[in-house]
This record gives sequence, C-alpha cells and structure tokens, in this order.
Amino acid sequence: MIENILTLLGIYFLCWFKFLAGPLLGSAAGYSVLVNALVTVAGMMTSVTIFTLLGSKIKALLKGNFQKKPRLIFSKKSRRIVHLWRKYGEIGIAFFTPLVLTPIGGTLIMVSFGVKKSHIYIHMLWSACLWAVVISLSIDKILSVPFLQNSLL
Repeated sequence: MIENILTLLGIYFLCWFKFLAGPLLGSAAGYSVLVNALVTVAGMMTSVTIFTLLGSKIKALLKGNFQKKPRLIFSKKSRRIVHLWRKYGEIGIAFFTPLVLTPIGGTLIMVSFGVKKSHIYIHMLWSACLWAVVISLSIDKILSVPFLQNSLL
C-alpha cells in the first residue's frame, strides 16, 4: 500500500516538469487509465498553478540574475514562440504544452504574453485532461497487443 502511494507521488511530481511521464510511468507501473489520467492532470495543474502565481516574479528574478551579457532579442527559440502565439493564441499554447512544451514552459509563455490567470487555468485544464486521457488510452491499447506484451514487459 505504501509503495503504491510513493509510486503515485513520484509520478505526480514528475508530471510537474514533464507531462508525458505520467501516462508512461503509470502504465509501466500497472495503473489504470483513469488513475494515470488523474495523477497526470493533478501534477500538471499543480505546476501550472504555482508558475501562474509566481510567473512574473520568477521572470523578474531570472532576468535580473542571468541577463549579464547582451542577448539577441529575436533568437530562433523566441521567434518560434511568437509564431506559435500569433498563429494559435492561448488555446494553441495550451494545446501544445503537454506534447511539445513542458507544463512550466507553457505556463510561463502564457504569463509572459499577459494572459489572464483564469484563462491559463481553464485552457491548461482542458488540455491536460484531453492529452492525459488520449495518451493513457493509447499506451494502454499498445500494451494490450498480445505480441507486444512479452517483448515490452
């Protein structure tokens, strides 16, 4: 019992930083799709909440500490982020956060563009729920294929 709780806590904490860790590790540990999805969403939304509330403070702190040398304003990375923002907006950032960005990265991008906190929470929640269920179901279906059961496990 205590091992299950510790395993779920470990998966939960990993989901703060990397969304895909939840469905992958949860399935590997033998948890159901529902448990995987709930733990993954809880981990991502904890990260989103923390970095939405502290995002502007963290941004100011990092800017003050690490901006010693002059930087290019339009780096390749910043151009991609601005392109993604202009093309898809806050819904697009939320949609791509679990797959391409990390929960922290997607949240800080939305905070940087001045999205209302309530919008960040709503968009990240539906995105986390959608992708947690889709990815958990996909992994569950892949692991249930008979000839893969022996080779993957």
